[in-house]
Amino acid sequence: MARSSSGFVAGLTAAAIAAVAFLAFQASANVPDTLGKAEPSPSPTASQSPTESAKQESAAPPEESGTGERVVYSLGDDRVWLVGADGETKRTFQVTPSTVDPEVGTYSVTSRSSTVTGSDGVPIEHVVRFTDVDGVVIGFSAAVDGSTPKPDPSKQTGGIRESREDGNAMWTFATVGTTVVVVP
Repeated sequence: MARSSSGFVAGLTAAAIAAVAFLAFQASANVPDTLGKAEPSPSPTASQSPTESAKQESAAPPEESGTGERVVYSLGDDRVWLVGADGETKRTFQVTPSTVDPEVGTYSVTSRSSTVTGSDGVPIEHVVRFTDVDGVVIGFSAAVDGSTPKPDPSKQTGGIRESREDGNAMWTFATVGTTVVVVP
């Protein structure tokens, strides 16, 4: 009897180790790229044009974007500003617009999802939704693979794509109820 129970215990132990290894692999596949990495200090580069440099330094959101804590999305500049309650810009970054634009106006974050598949079939993370247009849900998201390609113009999509780093910042900043202001 001792021989069969030791085999049973060995089998259970092997199964437990395999399960833990599988879960560890899954967890490591979902770790943000920026976790544990130090932020590089900003330094001027010779390859950066004066216009790009000025845009990065221009932290002030558009004047017509209101006051207080808010996310500002400029349709014309394809740029987002995360503005704190003190009116100071916490972060600004470029985005890749979707094929369906929201109307200019003021909205609130209505829902969030940590990971889903986008309407274009791409796995995405840190989804922050704020409106819909004719049944197309509009929100900010980052592709898990880090890509930000132009969307297929033949498809109606509402995902405003950002880098994974910017997506992490948006996720932390824009909780349900946060104001989103869309400007021309």
